[in-house]
Amino acid sequence: MAKEIKEFQLYNSMTKQKELFRPRVDGKVGMYVCGVTSYDLSHIGHARAYVAFDVLYRYLKYIGYEVVYVRNFTDVDDKIIRRANELGEDPITLSARFCEEFLADMADIQCLVPTHQPRVTEHMEQIKDMITKIINNGCAYHVEGDAYFAVDKYPNYGRLSGRRLEDNRAGERVAVDERKQNPADFALWKAAKPGEPKWDSPWGPGRPGWHIECSAMSAHYLTHAFDIHGGGMDLIFPHHENEIAQSCAACPESNVNYWIHNGFVTANDEKMSKSLGNFFTIREVTKVYHPLALRHFLMGTHYRSPVNYTISQLEIASEAVFYVYQTLQDCEEALLELKEEAEKNGKISPAAQECITKLHEEFEAKLSDDLHTPTILNSALQESLRFMNSSLNMLKKQPKKQQLSTVKSLAELEKQVKEVLDVLGLLSNSRYTEVLQQLKDKALKRAGLTEDDVLHLIEERMLARKNREFSKSDQIRSDLGVKGIALMDVGKETVWRPCVPVQQERPDVPVQQEKPVELVKQENPVIPTEKGQPAVPAGEEQ
Repeated sequence: MAKEIKEFQLYNSMTKQKELFRPRVDGKVGMYVCGVTSYDLSHIGHARAYVAFDVLYRYLKYIGYEVVYVRNFTDVDDKIIRRANELGEDPITLSARFCEEFLADMADIQCLVPTHQPRVTEHMEQIKDMITKIINNGCAYHVEGDAYFAVDKYPNYGRLSGRRLEDNRAGERVAVDERKQNPADFALWKAAKPGEPKWDSPWGPGRPGWHIECSAMSAHYLTHAFDIHGGGMDLIFPHHENEIAQSCAACPESNVNYWIHNGFVTANDEKMSKSLGNFFTIREVTKVYHPLALRHFLMGTHYRSPVNYTISQLEIASEAVFYVYQTLQDCEEALLELKEEAEKNGKISPAAQECITKLHEEFEAKLSDDLHTPTILNSALQESLRFMNSSLNMLKKQPKKQQLSTVKSLAELEKQVKEVLDVLGLLSNSRYTEVLQQLKDKALKRAGLTEDDVLHLIEERMLARKNREFSKSDQIRSDLGVKGIALMDVGKETVWRPCVPVQQERPDVPVQQEKPVELVKQENPVIPTEKGQPAVPAGEEQ
């Protein structure tokens, strides 16, 4: 049974309002999220979607639910076949390779592994069984090896998207098929073309249409009625609309309680597209920014709002992550000597207890309000980190008894901060020092420098100061600041750390220029839909 917490609300795309979350079975949640079409490396639109649902998954588990999380792979599709033909590769082999690449990207940005990750090619029997039920129930028909869903047979078609059948003008997305009873009818099964992957079926050899796979696999793993179905907003129509129609046609008791959709990704306030050259894969970003910085950036905007991808915002997110881990590292070092004694004899100060309580309450309150991550990152968490740094600064000046209280307070606050970071997916399995070094390495890469270069400039600056050449020393510091390297004088020593570049929007930022050769040469990368929406997943047939 899930523990009692403040009201947990989610925005339901079906009812167009926030609703109290009530699972179908006490203490248990079934969640299905539409996955990628695996024919290329995943982009930051995918990252946006799966980070959002990872936070939901983590939070549901945190508050005590037993969650069955299903996220599928579309591993046979028109785009996969077309791409495989271009590369002279077997379509199933190609899609399997990109499934593994996707999983590596998800691990990199710390998305937990779902309970089940079904692939279309492994669930043909379930798909064919569902199509048979739909045909037997009079809601579909087959012609010349193809099977189509008859939208006229489902009176509630359009209830999720609010679109009417007369709005679906033929020929806008796909060529008109004169064999269809209604131009809006969509494919459940597609007859095989020469050289394509195919499976036997009652209607002839072929493969599934795009929409039927999710209906069949969600029903297989979660039954026909479950709690949460999610995906990008671009999937509301036609994908999720068609899912609802075919699922209900196969089983009248089919029902999803909460339809959850994440917002789009834009780049510098323009839609992402190949033609504009502002389209980035996850790996292009994590090549020069820490994966935690990308995750922090994506959670810095509420999951239902559009997120605008800019270099300056990534720089800010990167600095925020560095601040978190530097604070935790400083805390760990400071507590080492007195932590055991403080555990026995120290008392948490009233101010620290107030900070701990506030962080805990605001964390649960904001995540319980439709997963409002930005407020946690920018307010409650920052206040706690400032309190920790303030306490660390006072620690060495305090008498022993007060030190024990401060150490005890810091240890307890550190636990609460780590718990928050863990639920947000920002707590690395690596040591704090390792994460800090990784962040520094990425900053050096963006700056086009090595650590030896920076240390040499620090020495040059120290010599300039010794010789009273202050304009030269200031220029060295300023030049490094423009490149995202901050110098700090600590006593007689100078250290460096990453920072937000003084000149934030720089034309020489590697993310925009260093496209791997193999990506530049690809003719059909995974790109957003025509309306600039993240393709999660990409599909084209109706």
